Amino acid sequence: MLKFDILEGVAAPLLRANVDTDAIIPSREMKSVSKSGLAAGLFAGWRYTRIGGREPDPAFVLNRPAYAGTQILLAGENFGCGSSREHAVWALLEFGIRAIVAPSFAPIFHMNCVRNGILPVRLPAATVAALAESVGADPQSRRLTVDLVRQVVVAPDGVESGFEIEPESREMLLEGLDAIDLTLRQRGAIDAFVESDRAARPWIYLQS
Repeated sequence: MLKFDILEGVAAPLLRANVDTDAIIPSREMKSVSKSGLAAGLFAGWRYTRIGGREPDPAFVLNRPAYAGTQILLAGENFGCGSSREHAVWALLEFGIRAIVAPSFAPIFHMNCVRNGILPVRLPAATVAALAESVGADPQSRRLTVDLVRQVVVAPDGVESGFEIEPESREMLLEGLDAIDLTLRQRGAIDAFVESDRAARPWIYLQS
């Protein structure tokens, strides 16, 4: 999994509440179970001028030249609600999004972000709106910094907004660990338990 520590990047505002996973990637765009080839379907219902087409809608924020190379998404309440489809996170990651700043996230979506190397940052709605305004004049030069090491988002003018994140999620992102990697860090304790359990209940380990 990709590590995440400090990211300075272009931030794009999508300050809509309750953006669900079908809006992030419509089911019609999920043509395989692979993690690749999904970026073209990201926000397809908003990004293109017609359903099933590929002509960019110039009004959609991610199609505007000012927001080219966006790596940070500024979003609204309950981002990633709806179904549990992990494709939504895969599409965001393949497009280049590495951090999402929003007042709240759907729990499963939040977990899927962490497990795929995207940092979900919770900040008050007013703070997210202020960040969007702070970058709007010139997104390419007025970039945001998302610092997981210090747990702050730094606006172009240097104002810092602190955020909380679960210690396990922080560790996974900083070190690029998926859930299995995280478990295997306890291999010594796991092996010790198996050996003591084998001694206490040998019949459990009999081969048939």
